[in-house]
Amino acid sequence: MEYKQLLEEAYKKVKQTDTSSERFEIPKIEGYFEGKKTILTNFYQIASHLRRDPSHFQKFMLKELAASGQREGDRLVLNIKVPSTKIIQKIENYVKEFVLCRECKKPDTEIIKQGRINFVHCLACGAKHPVTK
Repeated sequence: MEYKQLLEEAYKKVKQTDTSSERFEIPKIEGYFEGKKTILTNFYQIASHLRRDPSHFQKFMLKELAASGQREGDRLVLNIKVPSTKIIQKIENYVKEFVLCRECKKPDTEIIKQGRINFVHCLACGAKHPVTK
């Protein structure tokens, strides 16, 4: 009886992974131009779908787009006009670097920091690889 209780507690503490074999899809970016600014209205939804911290995702996007900007609620305001194709390309780069496992190609990963190095740890296969950016 005690073994089963310990086993149930262990399963509760283990992070759940998505066992479905569906292809991982990045949500379509939604936004508009307002003067010289680009406003991404579903920025927070994309970050939560990727299971990443919105501030980390924002920092990457601003650096890659060479733009300044800020979050306003659930949206990201970029202080330059950026075509949607360029934004989509940068999101795909983010997914390759910080979300998908290099071994099994599943999105069931987390970013962990050991010392001064960040690693992408896969919860599905257990692989761990350093983040190069």
